[in-house]
Amino acid sequence: MKSYYGNNNGYQETIRSGLDALRKSDMKISSGQGTREQKKQALKAALEEADAVVIGAGAGFSTAAGFTYSGERFEKYFSDFGKKYGFKDMYSGGFYPYSTKEEFWCYWARYIYINRYLDPPGDVYDQLYRLVKDKDYFVITTNVDHCFQKAGFDKKRLFYTQGDYGLFQSVNPEICQTFDNEQWVLKAIEAQGFVRNADGIYEPPIDKELLMKIPTELLPVCPIDGSEMTMNLRSDDSFVEDEGWHRASCAYYDFLRRHERLNILFLEIGVGSNTPVIIKYPFWQMTKDFPDAKYACLNYNEAYCPEQIKDRSVCIDGDSAEVLRSL
Repeated sequence: MKSYYGNNNGYQETIRSGLDALRKSDMKISSGQGTREQKKQALKAALEEADAVVIGAGAGFSTAAGFTYSGERFEKYFSDFGKKYGFKDMYSGGFYPYSTKEEFWCYWARYIYINRYLDPPGDVYDQLYRLVKDKDYFVITTNVDHCFQKAGFDKKRLFYTQGDYGLFQSVNPEICQTFDNEQWVLKAIEAQGFVRNADGIYEPPIDKELLMKIPTELLPVCPIDGSEMTMNLRSDDSFVEDEGWHRASCAYYDFLRRHERLNILFLEIGVGSNTPVIIKYPFWQMTKDFPDAKYACLNYNEAYCPEQIKDRSVCIDGDSAEVLRSL
């Protein structure tokens, strides 16, 4: 892949930029300037004036869209697993050491279906798309739920750095490909007893319990060599960066290179402290380095920026859905 795409690796470049920001910054932070309403107006003006917008989205953005991993959604689809094993959220269930592969993939079929193939309850992604669809934009995200494409964002302007719930990869490290899993997920959901409603959505049956395992013959296997499959989610160095991933990384690098001297807005939404070196720190550093760049941060209880760029930053604490709706 390095030979094919050369050195234009946007993922490596953005992490390198983030690490530079960490080394060079004294980490004195600011919540920006002005009242909340003034900040909204400043963000609106920055969006209107920008030649280009780089959107960086984290897990908080999907939370604002209603993709919560506990509460009502968990109880509706995973109450049987919760009752049996004692966990109270989907995330914990994804790491549980199930005794059989049939039960493991039963859980993950549900997990993938509701977090990848169902639309989010809220329309925050649609709101953002309406704000930037006529702009020259690019999206980098650590989210793996496909919500940007569902909302209409151009696939060629998206970089999913950490994978996709809709993709499998082989456990064989020599197979550097990913495989769509939608048809497998639907078969595995049906095998558990889920029932398709009038809108085509699979729901838990009212009159009977769901099965907590799938048939052995449904266990996912690689179509190339018959090896076991796993999720295409970055957790260690076995994560497959396939040709599409590298193409998106290259496109991101090229977008930044072409716009660094223009009026560019780095719009960060819902990025917490889990993986700040992928989006948050690079956005800070590029705002500092690019002469006409601005930075905006929308986040719940974590809206801040370095002192060095506060004069070119807008930090709004609160629900990003409410902020975008007001714009």
